Amino acid sequence: MIETLTTRALSRATLHRQYLLDRVDRPAEDVVEHLVGMQAQEPFSPYYGLWSRIRSFRPDVLAALLLDRRVVRASLHRATIHLVTAADHGRFEPLLRPFLHRRFASSPFGFVLDGLDPDDFAEAVTALLEEPRTRREIGDLLGARWPDRDANALGYAGSFLVPTVQVTPRAVWGRSGAAKWTTAARWLAAAGPAAPVQEFVRRYLAAFGPASVKDVQTWAGMSRLKPVVEAMDLRVFTDERGRTLYDLPDAPRPDPDTPAPARFLPEFDNVLLGHDDRTRVISDEDYRRGIIIGGKPTLLVDGFVQGTWKIADDGLDLDVFRPLTRAQKADVEAEGARLLQFAGVEGEVRL
Repeated sequence: MIETLTTRALSRATLHRQYLLDRVDRPAEDVVEHLVGMQAQEPFSPYYGLWSRIRSFRPDVLAALLLDRRVVRASLHRATIHLVTAADHGRFEPLLRPFLHRRFASSPFGFVLDGLDPDDFAEAVTALLEEPRTRREIGDLLGARWPDRDANALGYAGSFLVPTVQVTPRAVWGRSGAAKWTTAARWLAAAGPAAPVQEFVRRYLAAFGPASVKDVQTWAGMSRLKPVVEAMDLRVFTDERGRTLYDLPDAPRPDPDTPAPARFLPEFDNVLLGHDDRTRVISDEDYRRGIIIGGKPTLLVDGFVQGTWKIADDGLDLDVFRPLTRAQKADVEAEGARLLQFAGVEGEVRL
């Protein structure tokens, strides 16, 4: 008989694998790799995401990894900017590239390539990105070659249709810089062979599982993964909605009653975006508030989204959706004080 996993069981399993039940003593590079990348649409959100997962994490550690090119920011999962290790970029970017091409073709900018030779275009982009450039610069330079085309659209095409990465000092803690792009081949060490898609799925389950096929596809932005998943040696479950879930045979699945401490997640944290059915971390009612799509930092209480937060010049402002118990309030205030200390802000936690 196939075991049914409750929503709380799924919550605890995923939070445990995301290092959100207990912080870990692991190097930041290892955690980024374990998470198969971190959403980095907001340049500094991975710093807060790692702080919530790593004991005694310091922002200069991630800054150094970026400057040393051991981690990198690039358009990957769901065609959004992700922070990944340099090794994972080489492993998984080739798997996601067809999706990036399809996503661009269906975007408002897709028209710009009509009638152009794809190889000629890629060659032109690769040549001009020997020097890091902004999208506007890419568009202006490509527009000089193809003056009958929209320069803005050409800029987007140039940063999407060849393997590109964003360069530092963008997203380096304590510094600022324009979003400039260069080719992955120029910025990173020679990439090894692309990983098989089964490894991509296995890595996802290790960080986000148990999950349905649709969950995997939503997270990655890929399609037609059902035959791949069904052919793998995985354990099968169902959830309370009757969906079929898959998991690694020996993956940890903590007791559903395991306490989940308060956690402050940054904008677009992947634990909020990594599934088609997100009720293991946010209720349908709270999802309809638009806070995830709107990119608001979220507060987890008892393992579920319970509010949003914002750091101000004089403290931490919280918008909590429902009343907290005395113990929950104390937990939130203590974690909020630690968040302010990490951010270098003096002030109070305001509930």
